[in-house]
Amino acid sequence: MGDKANAHPGAAGRATAADHPASVRNVVLVGHSGSGKTTLVEALALTAGAVNRAGRVEDGTAVSDYDDIEHRQQRSVQLSLVPVEWDGFKINLLDTPGYADFVGELRAGLRAADAALFVVSAADGVDGATRMVWEECAAVGMPRAIVVTHLEAARADFREMTRTCAAAFGADDPDAVLPLYLPLHGAKGPDGHAPVTGLVGLLSQRIFDYASGERKESEPGEDQLPLIEDARDKLIEGIIAESEDESLMDRYLSGEELDFKTLVDDLERAVARGIFHPVLAAAPAAEGARQGIGTVELLELITGGFPTPLEHPAPAVTTPGGKARPALTCDPAGPLVAEVVKTASDPYVGRVSLVRVFSGTLRPDETVHVSGHGLADRGHEDHDVDERIGALSSPFGKHQRTLSSCIAGDMACVAKLNRAETGDTLSAKDDPLLMEPWDMPDPLLPLAIQAHSKADEDKLSQGLSRLVAEDPTMRLEQNQDTHQVVLWCLGEAHADVALERLRSRYGVQVDVVSHKVSLRETFAGRSAGRGRHVKQSGGHGQYAICEIEVEPLPGGSGIEFVDKVVGGAVPRQFIPSVEKGVRAQAARGVAAGYPLIDVRITLLDGKAHSVDSSDAAFQTAGALALREAAADARIHLLEPVAEVRVLVGDDHVGSVMSDFSGRRGRVVGTEQAPGGRTLVRAEVPEIEIGRYAVDLRSLSQGTARFSRTYARHEPMPPQLSERIREQAQDVT
Repeated sequence: MGDKANAHPGAAGRATAADHPASVRNVVLVGHSGSGKTTLVEALALTAGAVNRAGRVEDGTAVSDYDDIEHRQQRSVQLSLVPVEWDGFKINLLDTPGYADFVGELRAGLRAADAALFVVSAADGVDGATRMVWEECAAVGMPRAIVVTHLEAARADFREMTRTCAAAFGADDPDAVLPLYLPLHGAKGPDGHAPVTGLVGLLSQRIFDYASGERKESEPGEDQLPLIEDARDKLIEGIIAESEDESLMDRYLSGEELDFKTLVDDLERAVARGIFHPVLAAAPAAEGARQGIGTVELLELITGGFPTPLEHPAPAVTTPGGKARPALTCDPAGPLVAEVVKTASDPYVGRVSLVRVFSGTLRPDETVHVSGHGLADRGHEDHDVDERIGALSSPFGKHQRTLSSCIAGDMACVAKLNRAETGDTLSAKDDPLLMEPWDMPDPLLPLAIQAHSKADEDKLSQGLSRLVAEDPTMRLEQNQDTHQVVLWCLGEAHADVALERLRSRYGVQVDVVSHKVSLRETFAGRSAGRGRHVKQSGGHGQYAICEIEVEPLPGGSGIEFVDKVVGGAVPRQFIPSVEKGVRAQAARGVAAGYPLIDVRITLLDGKAHSVDSSDAAFQTAGALALREAAADARIHLLEPVAEVRVLVGDDHVGSVMSDFSGRRGRVVGTEQAPGGRTLVRAEVPEIEIGRYAVDLRSLSQGTARFSRTYARHEPMPPQLSERIREQAQDVT
């Protein structure tokens, strides 16, 4: 690992197809926005020889270049893969966005990876959202290590930062979160800040000096050894505490000097098992330098301590019909099972799918089965089809390098999978399988849009369908009540990126409009109405009269139609016509244009004409009768109420509950949850929580999560109801 005395300086190389799963490492970088993940990926690629000293590939673009939107917004908005080679290993570095709106991209990276590198800034510390991701990884036993960046910051203190990391990430065992190296500082500058120039290995007790731009190894001076003694002792104790060899602790406590290789081997096993989490330091290379501080050590940790795909359990699989199948093994000769972890559109080659192969070998031009998870509720097409694999490639900057195959454990980009979407399973066409889905957050911020022009309207449907195919955390809704097209997103930044992609990638200009909530109407009490439709204009006329009574019903009853006509006042063949007329009017509303619900409409009497009565005439009379009954009654406007469940840290519970009060909400209960959190349950009118996804993030500093489900419709406050009626009349 990165503290080996005979560390190899690295074999420069660019990513090619791996020849065996044991030579692959899949690593996802996790951290808050601005922590330095993308810079670190570029530094690792530079050290591995995948880019030149300016951090560019030979076409002149940065190794992580992909989306113009990222350049305009100056932040990562999507998952990107950067494969590099180091010392005979292929390392797939998965760079994830740090901003909360793009957590779907983060979860895709976690799914595709076998280990996680948590990147924290010495200038900013550890935020609550990063702690939550750490807990998710801990729950599934994913191996993790920590990299401290921004050591050049004026007040950066690596030792203090390691204590912060131990407190944040080592709740169960702080001694399992310890540094492997300590930074070495050069002479202080005019500002009093001493820059980091190298590292000292705690196990090897060797100096790794990067001051020249190349990593140079040397013996520490006599004055340097006492500075690392305490940290070294604590690290050794932490390693042997997790060792499978129970005799090591006794030998160490008795004063025996443990063999360096024994310690490194135990450290690697503990890291791979996810029970020990080393802390390392990294800094980008200075101008003209080839290696950034700590990059060699990180690459050694990844190749020596992180697990191979052979050691990482694959997700469970079933048949598309749900029948259980044996657990997968990472065998290139096994049955083909791969998963689309990301979908993107390229203006030149069309749809490009990033695929992780869990079993078997993926080859170009073969036909595979594509199984989807049925996200029809999010506007995603459900499918179960065969598709032909296009060219396989490995991303490198904005270019794709052709691959002849992709074995189990590796990743590749697949061109022209026109039906496959993010989260879909690829398998053999004669043995179709379906992998269990990964957890994707629900989009809870509505964005109502409409085409800017007729030309945009013609392209809108296709553009939206492609947009949601790329992003399973986006939901497309065609609301039948409000007649709005609504994109449900994770936050404002997520919505901004969606609009920008519609415009720049699909050529669709849209306007954002106010999101409407589906209101309802109902009668507050009994009322009667008489519908008279009598017209004579030559030839057959129109004659229909009906009398009805309307009464309210309990919530959820819908519309009930009752026939109490006696003596044939309304001929039997026209009673369904009356019902059809009142139901049609109920759908159009009787007060403010919203559907009428939860009433019983009773037909009591009426009149007909032997010649002029007709189906159409009685439909009209039924509608008129309902409108007259509404004119003489008090009509309630009903608003949808949602049950909202918020999981929030105990220190923010008061703010959340107070905020609910300001939204006309009612807190119905609280429950203590693990990890110092509380589950708050409340009922809140949906009209009050349109932007709750944004507001809650501000209230909780990004650490709370919430879900919402429809509960019922209930009467709006009179003053709010009256305002909506007036707005409806103004529109009319």
